[in-house]
Amino acid sequence: MTTIYDIAKKTGFSITTVSRALNNYTDVSEKTKKKILEAVDEMGYYPNSIARSLTTKKSWTIGVIFVEDLGVGMKHPFFSAVIESFKQNVEALGYDIIFLSQNIGGEEKSYVDHAIHRGVDGIIVMCSDFDDVEVQKLIESPIPSLVVDLHSDKSSVIYSDNYRGSILAVDHLVELGHRNIAHIKGSEQTYAGLERLRGFRSGMEKHQLDVPSSYIADGGFFSYEGGYEAMQNILALGEKRPSAVFVSGDNMALGALKACKEAGVSVPDDLSIVGFDDIEISKHITPALTTVRQDTDLIGKKASEVLVHQINTRSRDYAVVMIPVSLVVRESTKAVK
Repeated sequence: MTTIYDIAKKTGFSITTVSRALNNYTDVSEKTKKKILEAVDEMGYYPNSIARSLTTKKSWTIGVIFVEDLGVGMKHPFFSAVIESFKQNVEALGYDIIFLSQNIGGEEKSYVDHAIHRGVDGIIVMCSDFDDVEVQKLIESPIPSLVVDLHSDKSSVIYSDNYRGSILAVDHLVELGHRNIAHIKGSEQTYAGLERLRGFRSGMEKHQLDVPSSYIADGGFFSYEGGYEAMQNILALGEKRPSAVFVSGDNMALGALKACKEAGVSVPDDLSIVGFDDIEISKHITPALTTVRQDTDLIGKKASEVLVHQINTRSRDYAVVMIPVSLVVRESTKAVK
């Protein structure tokens, strides 16, 4: 069986350097780390977890928690894509991930209690409501933690540039000649919903365009059903109907497309639609959805780097990472006739 001594001999580095590289210490250069990890893959090295835990005083596990209002967890395409990227990146550093709930053996426990029970080294929280009491307890606990999709000055956070993404969507529609643009917003109880609404209003103001109150429809917590019902309300405006709609999430945009189809409204001939997220199905539907792309691979990668750094250093210095977004133009938008 391959040992850490074999890795050291093959790479020419000391056992200490190999160990520090495998534990992702920041004082090991990326070039050195890359060479060591290549040798690990080539030689099939798998450190003994018990021995490694005794040596490093770590469990080599990271807890994953979902705190979001739809209650869909991993079923949500955005969350699942981020966690898959996060999983791949932390696994490359030797960590396993486990999902934490508020139930242990049929007994209700707090997330903190469950994390302590499992002995995790750190926690990544997929969250839409920062005011959640359990999230606050996690952040205030000594366990290293990171929250995705929120902004806070109380913990490390990673989120997309929701505000800028909304402006990109409005700019695109204006360039196509649209002036009457509505917005299906996500819940204002969420950071993403608030920022995307703020960006929409700023984008419209930039182009000196009015936003009647009837042009803001509430899609709730980013669900297909919420988008469907919100679009029905917009279509009910009749002659005062907008020529384009910016939807705060792709799941809602899918529901909005269904409402248009049922009403005999052609997208994009009669109505242009822009979504937000660029979930996988967005490019496969008809019409393919123009949308603002969140870089879920980069979100997951940066989340792994920030959280593992906190675990290794036990630092309480908080990192705030905002990930750029981009507009992906497909078939659901068209120039005004």
